[in-house]
Amino acid sequence: MSEQITGLILAGGMGRRMGRRDKGLQLFRDKPMAQWAIERLQPQVDAIIINANQNAEDYAAFGFPVVPDEIEGFAGPLAGLHAGLLECTTPLLVMVPCDSPFLPLDLVTRLRTALEANNAELAVAKTGDQPHPVFSLVRREVLDSLTGFLVTGGRKIDTWYAALKVVEVPFEDVQAFANINTLEELNLLSGEQS
Repeated sequence: MSEQITGLILAGGMGRRMGRRDKGLQLFRDKPMAQWAIERLQPQVDAIIINANQNAEDYAAFGFPVVPDEIEGFAGPLAGLHAGLLECTTPLLVMVPCDSPFLPLDLVTRLRTALEANNAELAVAKTGDQPHPVFSLVRREVLDSLTGFLVTGGRKIDTWYAALKVVEVPFEDVQAFANINTLEELNLLSGEQS
């Protein structure tokens, strides 16, 4: 029996590049962006948590627990991961951003295979030479390390990852990791078929 996995949808940002709009709630091809991420991730995991620091009621309408950052001040994706790990009851947690509607349908399988084969603490998706740190699978035991990093003012994902046993997992489809940060990108990608 393989270990259970919780999926964490990161929707805790301020949407600065999207005119301070909540990215996960912006419509993309007639559905909120977070809905796309949920629909692609849900078949791959045993539970879902949404990390959001605003519009909690709107996110709760998706039908999953919503947790805000414990670290104040919109401290970035690591604060979202920290909140997810505090809530998580499974040995493994995979995080994905709310603004990536094309995330791979085999993301979790491939990350888990690499994590276990390398006895790593964290597996991160990569296309070419480009890692995608917000598409990561972590063991729940990294919580103490992450908490220590955040409370001492650490914010950069790469810096924290460097302290862990990490395996990078190659994916071929760059588009699968496309994220939508601006209204221009939202409009552009809404017109394309995936």
